[in-house]
Amino acid sequence: MGGRLLPPDEAERRFEALKAMADKLPELTRYRDTGCDLSPSCLDCTLPKCRYDLECGRRSLRNLDRDEEIARLRFEEHLSTEMLMRRFRIGKRTVHRILKRQRKGG
Repeated sequence: MGGRLLPPDEAERRFEALKAMADKLPELTRYRDTGCDLSPSCLDCTLPKCRYDLECGRRSLRNLDRDEEIARLRFEEHLSTEMLMRRFRIGKRTVHRILKRQRKGG
């Protein structure tokens, strides 16, 4: 790794400084709510769960509402696959995958 070893007293001092920073109460830290590329602030975010806590990507998060709307239009308003394809500008297989996922509750 090529790093140099610190003298024991310096290593101990740095360790204590890091430990003190980790033990601070939340109100004593300097946290800035800068949000992410989907929302300017974490407190104002409309997602039910933070995007960084999910394993899916940005596109999947944005498609959640679209997929729910497709399922609603199909099952409640009985729109055809063809109409859904045109309305959302997606392919037939995509419509079928979305509906299958929505039926399973995902």
